[in-house]
Amino acid sequence: MRASQFHIATLKEAPADAEVVSHRLMLRAGMIKKLSAGIYTYMPMGLRVIQKVERIVREEMNRAGAIELTMPIVQPAELWQETGRFDKMGPELLRIRDRHQRDFVIQPTSEEVITDIARQDLRSYKQLPKNFYQIQTKFRDERRPRFGLMRGREFIMKDAYSFDRDAAGAQRSYQIMAQAYRRIFDRFGLRYRAVAADSGAIGGDLSEEFQVIAATGEDAIVYCPTSDYAANLEKAEALPPAGPRPAPTQPLTKTPTPGRSTCAEVAELLGVPLSRTVKSIVLATDEINERDEIVATRLWLLLLRGDHDMNEVKVGKLPGLELGFRFATEAEILEHFGCRPGYLGPVGLRRPVTVVADREVAVMADWICGANEVDHHYTGVNWGRDLPEPDRVADIRNVVAGDPSPDGKGMLAIERGIEVGHVFYLGTKYSRAMNATFLDEDGKPKPFEMGCYGIGITRLPAAAIEQNHDERGIIWPDAIAPFTVVICPIGMDRSAAVREAAERLHDELAAQGVDVILDDRGERPGAMFADWELIGVPHRVTLGERGLKDGLVEYQHRRDTQATPVPLANIVAWLRERIQA
Repeated sequence: MRASQFHIATLKEAPADAEVVSHRLMLRAGMIKKLSAGIYTYMPMGLRVIQKVERIVREEMNRAGAIELTMPIVQPAELWQETGRFDKMGPELLRIRDRHQRDFVIQPTSEEVITDIARQDLRSYKQLPKNFYQIQTKFRDERRPRFGLMRGREFIMKDAYSFDRDAAGAQRSYQIMAQAYRRIFDRFGLRYRAVAADSGAIGGDLSEEFQVIAATGEDAIVYCPTSDYAANLEKAEALPPAGPRPAPTQPLTKTPTPGRSTCAEVAELLGVPLSRTVKSIVLATDEINERDEIVATRLWLLLLRGDHDMNEVKVGKLPGLELGFRFATEAEILEHFGCRPGYLGPVGLRRPVTVVADREVAVMADWICGANEVDHHYTGVNWGRDLPEPDRVADIRNVVAGDPSPDGKGMLAIERGIEVGHVFYLGTKYSRAMNATFLDEDGKPKPFEMGCYGIGITRLPAAAIEQNHDERGIIWPDAIAPFTVVICPIGMDRSAAVREAAERLHDELAAQGVDVILDDRGERPGAMFADWELIGVPHRVTLGERGLKDGLVEYQHRRDTQATPVPLANIVAWLRERIQA
């Protein structure tokens, strides 16, 4: 490839609305161009990266026995109504109507369509297992699209779906995909972790996320440095404290705390650790009749240590809260507690509420909480003596660094990551909802056991940049770089020797299957080098008339601080050795 025949459109500055490194660098390197909020054109340089990602994914999916197809972007609403997701997915699901006023959706994922295919075509257990995949455009109408390709509205995803006759077979299919994903991310050359995860809106039981490690990642990854344990923050269990609850040593005292409405402010005023305080979070669940009218509301009081945060996913799995909850209104709080938020607590409640204590709070003694009176808190609060035992004790908090690992093999640490892949065991969630069955060996119909497996094709390059960049630009891993090698001839337009050597090197590398580009634009060395450092091509060879007289060229990896002289006669072997490494 000659640069003069390609499209290179670098920018000195990124647009002001580019918020994160990957967004800024992809725009500056001419890889993407914004069309609308969360919608981008993949320019030639960026498309080459995406195509390399797709190729690796496709090779490993095929190797794992998955079968490629392509499902429509526009899907009839009837299928989504069968599973209930037409209403449940909310505004992120883009709904449209055709000229006949029939409802359709722009697919964010394709469980319904693939299940419809299976119920039509997979009639017998003899046809199982099957795994279908596609690499296709998706659309999710994000409320606030941001960070470029990291959280766009339109994106490309690889989604695969497995069908098995029983749970054991589905588990085998899941493990095949989980191992295929590890091979895929190993080939990308990125630092990543596979972490236990919550299945979220997709549903199902067994679930793992694949997270690219990056300081700018949105997700917190919990892991144990001395074992293989890893999970996302939503999933990581906070173990119950060891030992019994201590006996009370302090009297219950209503203490003035003027103007101090937060646990941190109260702890500072009283000169105690924040861990001695207990925060109150009030949730509500509504009972709805067939006319979508609220006929009853139940309030829940969640108690957490003042230095801990509520984990909404864990809370959403508690009996009574699993169908959905909301934060209570101020009017509801005043009615039940007789006080506005900021001074709430479980002692002396005016009206019944369901009290859920985190495992840590359940074994605390002499703790501090709101007194349900403005500018006052209780100190010396103890279970049993000052208030009844909680209605329920559960793990409802986020773990923190230093907590014991759930596998008992050390202490937890936390780092940031960017989710780029997710594998789910779905069970029969979709097959039962859509009556998708096959005839088993006994001649009776059975619902398919399903799995679902996604990779964010266009998100992955952005994640790679967040992990691999410096002040000069992108540093691509070889496997997904837009070009593997760039040849930078100095004075090519003025020197026949430089031009001849550069073209000969280019042709020899290309003949050996190296993805190489020759910069024949006639740019000054500084501008030429700046472009390719910004773009992030990992291997650069510079040719100049002076060096060629001594039979030398200069090699520099994108991470190197200076160039290395290499004999022209050896440069091809030199490059191949470094590319293979």
